[in-house]
Amino acid sequence: MDLREESRAALVDGNREASSARAVVLVEGVSDKLALEALAVRHGRELSAERVDVLPMGGSKNIRHFLERLARRGFEGKVAGLCDSGEEGDFIRGLERAGFGSDLTRIGMERLGFFVCIVDLEDELIRALGAAAVERVIEAQGELRSFRTLQKQPAWRGRRTEDQLRRFFGSSRSRKSVYPPLIVAALDLARAPRPLEGILAHV
Repeated sequence: MDLREESRAALVDGNREASSARAVVLVEGVSDKLALEALAVRHGRELSAERVDVLPMGGSKNIRHFLERLARRGFEGKVAGLCDSGEEGDFIRGLERAGFGSDLTRIGMERLGFFVCIVDLEDELIRALGAAAVERVIEAQGELRSFRTLQKQPAWRGRRTEDQLRRFFGSSRSRKSVYPPLIVAALDLARAPRPLEGILAHV
């Protein structure tokens, strides 16, 4: 399923689910959803049981469509969201055009329940757990040799381990889905990423 198809599917699911939800969290992709739900479980929460729907939008540029669709459906619950820093502008424009405010700053977005990862989700998780511990998670999945191979590639040799790890996770869609919840499971909750914690506090 490409991003356009993923977005359409999410819109359909969002229309069906939002009618009974008390809160909706809009995220860019499936990895964000899995990480957020995994962190909720670490806190003893089950978002679906709480009628909190986490909806992957298939990309940040779709936020306006999701917000407007929720409004047309008469959704009156809480709305929150998560994006990468590179897509912060998409979220600001989408929120402003959907009537959530004007001249929004990052602080203003957070007051609305929308949080920005410093770089992206993978960066937040790697910094929270630490590169050495992330490598142990990779080793437990039997993929440490593959990661070592990436580290030896000319384009990545000598780069920061954190950057190499981000590239490793981004090299396949399956890794982007598999590793976020595994890293969350290994986290010290006191070091959990601030954007994810902020969303859970909001909803």
